[in-house]
Amino acid sequence: MSETPSAADVAAPHRYTAALAAAIEARWQDFWEAHGTYQAPNPSGDLAGDPETVARPKKFFMDMFPYPSGAGLHVGHPLGYIATDAYARFHRMTGHNVLHALGFDAFGLPAEQYAVQTGTHPRVSTETNIRNMQQQLRRLGLGHDARRSFATIDPDYYRWTQWIFLQIFDSWYDEEADRARPIADLVEQFASGERATPDGRPWTELTAVERADVLAGYRLAYASDAPVNWCPGLGTVLANEEVTAEGRSERGNYPVFKAKLRQWNMRITAYADRLLNDLDALDWPEAIKLQQRNWIGRSEGARVDFPVAGHPDAAVTVFTTRQDTLFGATYMVLAPEHPLIADGPSIVPAAWPEGTHAAWTGGHATPGEAVAAYRKQAAAKSDVERQAEAKDKTGVFTGAFAVNPVNGEQVPVFVADYVLMGYGTGAIMAVPAHDPRDFAFARAFELPMRCVVEPTDGRGTDPSAWDDAFASYDAPIVNSSGPGVSLDGLRVAEAKARVTQWLSAEGIGEGTVNYRLRDWLFSRQRYWGEPFPIVYDEDGVAHALPDSMLPVELPEVEDYAPRTFDPDDADTTPETPLSRNEEWVHVELDLGDGRGPRRFRRETNTMPNWAGSCWYELRYLDPRNSERLVDPEVERYWMGPHEAKPHGGVDLYVGGAEHAVLHLLYARFWSKVLHDLGHISSSEPFHRLYNQGMIQAYVYRDRRGIAVPAAEVEERDGAYFYQGEPVSRLLGKMGKSLRNAVTPDEICAEYGADTLRLYEMAMGPLDVSRPWDTRAVVGQFRLLQRLWRNVVDEATGEVSVVEAEPDEATLRALYKAVDGVRQDMAGMRFNTAVAKITELNNHVTKLREVPRPVAEALVLLIAPLAPHVAEELWRRLGHDTTVVHEPYPVADPAYVVDETVTCVVQVRGKVKARLEVAPGIAEAELERLALAQPAVTAALGGAEIRKVIVRAPKLVNIVPA
Repeated sequence: MSETPSAADVAAPHRYTAALAAAIEARWQDFWEAHGTYQAPNPSGDLAGDPETVARPKKFFMDMFPYPSGAGLHVGHPLGYIATDAYARFHRMTGHNVLHALGFDAFGLPAEQYAVQTGTHPRVSTETNIRNMQQQLRRLGLGHDARRSFATIDPDYYRWTQWIFLQIFDSWYDEEADRARPIADLVEQFASGERATPDGRPWTELTAVERADVLAGYRLAYASDAPVNWCPGLGTVLANEEVTAEGRSERGNYPVFKAKLRQWNMRITAYADRLLNDLDALDWPEAIKLQQRNWIGRSEGARVDFPVAGHPDAAVTVFTTRQDTLFGATYMVLAPEHPLIADGPSIVPAAWPEGTHAAWTGGHATPGEAVAAYRKQAAAKSDVERQAEAKDKTGVFTGAFAVNPVNGEQVPVFVADYVLMGYGTGAIMAVPAHDPRDFAFARAFELPMRCVVEPTDGRGTDPSAWDDAFASYDAPIVNSSGPGVSLDGLRVAEAKARVTQWLSAEGIGEGTVNYRLRDWLFSRQRYWGEPFPIVYDEDGVAHALPDSMLPVELPEVEDYAPRTFDPDDADTTPETPLSRNEEWVHVELDLGDGRGPRRFRRETNTMPNWAGSCWYELRYLDPRNSERLVDPEVERYWMGPHEAKPHGGVDLYVGGAEHAVLHLLYARFWSKVLHDLGHISSSEPFHRLYNQGMIQAYVYRDRRGIAVPAAEVEERDGAYFYQGEPVSRLLGKMGKSLRNAVTPDEICAEYGADTLRLYEMAMGPLDVSRPWDTRAVVGQFRLLQRLWRNVVDEATGEVSVVEAEPDEATLRALYKAVDGVRQDMAGMRFNTAVAKITELNNHVTKLREVPRPVAEALVLLIAPLAPHVAEELWRRLGHDTTVVHEPYPVADPAYVVDETVTCVVQVRGKVKARLEVAPGIAEAELERLALAQPAVTAALGGAEIRKVIVRAPKLVNIVPA
C-alpha cells in the first residue's frame, strides 16, 4: 500500500490501516509475552499454576514440528499453525486449560550440507534459522506457551532422546505377555534355566561375547549387518526416499548400490499387530489409517521348506499366502542378497548341470560367474526400480535344484531382482500359471507352467495357451494330488487349511503370519544428528552408557562431510565425520559395572532425523524436568487415557499427510515401548490427527520451461507475459525454487497479520488445497476496517458504540451468527465461521448506531481468528482484561430460530396458499389454518376431504375424496 496518505486517510486519521495494524499487533504481542498470557499450568512440577485453571477441562493441541529452513516461511507454511492457534484460542474462551506450544526439529541434512559448503557450524546456521522463524511466527500472533519451546539440538533435549534409545536397547518383547520388558528379566530367565539358550548350554558357560550375541537377537534396539543404499559418490547411506527410481541419489545424481553394513536397527516389527490393531481407536483420517495398514502389510499364509538337492543341510524357505498352489510351483527365485548365494556356504555348483537351457546362464561359463555378475547388476538398482513392472524380466539360474515337498519334483532355483530380501524370506516358490510376475518370468525363460486353480473364464487348463496368469481366490483346485495330501476339488480356503495342517504334521512348514513392515534402520553416517549413547569394548561388545554420562554431546570436527569415493566403486564403506575425532572416539570410562576404568570405542554413526520427533509431545508437557522424562502426574493430566480416548494421546495433532507412515509410525512405536516399560500412561502419541491442505500458487514458465518471477508476470486478454514474452501458467506448489513464493512478512507489511490470518482461514475448507491469490487478501482487510468503524469513530478515535439494547432484528442476526460460528469453530470449519462473522458485521454496519452488546459480541466472535484487533477493540470498549480468556459468546435459543416459517398449502399436489407461521406450531393448529384459507376452500369446490397430510411447520397437503 502507498505510504502517501490518501484523502480518505486524511479525513479519517483513526482509520484502520496497515500502519495502525502493525502498531496494534506489535503492542499486543509484547503484552502477551510480558504477561505470560498463553501459559498453561501443569498440575505439578515447576510449571504448576492456578489450581482453578488446572481444574478446567484440558486440551492439548499440537502442530507437526517445523524444520528451521534458511529460506524462512512462505504463506503456505503457517496455514496449519494459524488454524491450530484459532482452535486453541476458541477452546480457551470456552473454559479449557489449553496447552499449545511449538518447538523445532533442528537436526538434519540441510544444515549439514550448508556446513560442508561454507564451513559454518551446523549449530550456528540452525540457531540463526530458528531465530528468524521465531520472529516470523511471533508476528502472526500465535499463542504458544513460550516456556515449553525447545529445539531437538538442545543437549538438554537430546539427552532424553538418548535415554529413550537406551530404554529400547535395554528391552525385549515378551510375546507371551505381549509387551516390552527390561532385558534384565530375560537375562534372569536364561540364568535360571527357565529359558534355554540357543545351543542349550548353561548361561554361565557362555562368554561375554556369546551372551551379547544372544541378547542382540532379542533387544528392541540392536546392531546387525543390514542391506542399505550405499552411495560412494556422497560417502553415505541413503534412505529409500533419497534414491530415485533410476537407482541414483536425489542429491548429486550418483549411482546407489545395495551393500551390507553394520547398522543400528529398531525392532518395530515386534509391535506390528499392536500398531495395526490400535489404529481402530484413533480419530485419524481413514486414508492415513489405510496407508499405515498397507505399510505394516499383515498377511496370513504358510512357511514352507524346500530342501536343496545335494545339500542335506540346506533348504529354501518361503513364505506364501497361496499354499494351496504348492503343486503348481515349477521353479523358485531367490533375492540377489539371499544368504544361500551371498554369504558363507553356497548352493551354487561349480559347473552348469547337464541340459541347462542356454537362456538360463546369462552367457556365463559357470553358475558362480553368472550369479556374481547378476548380483552386482542388481546392486545398482533401487528397490523401487526392482519392483517396477518392467517389460523384460531378468535373472539367472543358480545351477541348484530344490525339492517340492508335496510331490517330490526337483525345480530349478533362479536368482532375480524382482524378489526382495526385505519381504518375507527373500525367496519365493513360483507358480507361473497363477501369478502375473511369475508368468512373465516363466515365458521369458521358457519355464514350465502347471494349472492348479481351475479357470472360471473358459480359457481351459493349458497355461501354454494363455495370454496371462489366472488368479482367483474362489475356484476349484485341480492337478494337486501327491503321496501325502490331495487338494483336488477343494476350494481355495479349504485347500489352504488342509495343506497347512499337512505341512505342520510333516515338520516341513507351518501356518504363519508375515508383515511387509521391516525393522527400522536407525543409523546415519552423518555428523548433524544425535550421537548414540553406546560404546564398544575390546571384544566389540556394545555397552549402554549410564544415565550419569548423558547427554553424549556432539564433538567439534573440522570437516562435516563424510568421505566420498569413486562414484562407481561399490566395494567401499562409509567413513563418518565423527570417526575422524580420535580423542572423542577412543575413551577410557568407568561404566559402574564393577570392572573399573576400561578402554572403549564410541559409536560413530548418528541417529536419523526422525529420532527427535518420536517423543517431542512428551517434552512439551514437562520441558524443564532434568530428573525424569516426564512427571507421571503431568503426563496423565494432559495425555492419559479415558473412555473416549482409550489409548490416550494428544487431543489434536495437525500436519501434512506426507508423514503418514514414517514419522507417525515411528512415534507410535516409541510411545508403546515407553508405555510398556511404565514411563507413560498413554500408549498412543496422537489421538486425533488432522491433515491440513496445501496452499498452492501459480507457476509461470518461459518457453524454455524455466520458472520466472510470478510477481512480475502480467495478464493481458487471458494470456500471461513476462518481460513481454508469453509464459505458461500452471497451479502447483509454492516455493523459492519455483519463484512464486509469497512471504508472510510481505502480507503483514501490506495489510497486517490479522488480515493474513483471516484470509488463510477464509480461503476454503482447511483439509483441501487451495490457490493463493494476493489480490483477494484485501477482502479480509476491508472486513477488519468495517469492524473497526463499527466500534471506533475514524475521525476522533473515540469509541462510537451506544449504551442501548439491540432491536429484535439485530438480536436475531447476532445470535444466529453466534450459534453458527460456535459450531463452525468447534468443527474447525474456519472458512464458514469467517463468512458468518462477515455477514453479521455487514448487518451491524447498516445500523445507525451500534449497541454495545452487539459490538462486544462481534469482537469476541472474531478474537480467535484476528486476536490483535480484537484485543485492541476490547480494551477500547473499556475492559481491562485480555480477550484471550474472556468467555466466548453463547446464543440465546429464543433468537436462533426463525420468527416465522413459510408453510406451503397444497390441494391435489398444487400450491394454493402460503402461510407465515411460528416454527413450533402444532399440527392440529396448522391444519385448521390451512383449511380456513379462502383459496383452499375454492380449490376444494365443496368436495369431501379424504386425507390431510401435515408436515409442521412447512407443509400441508390436502387430498380430496
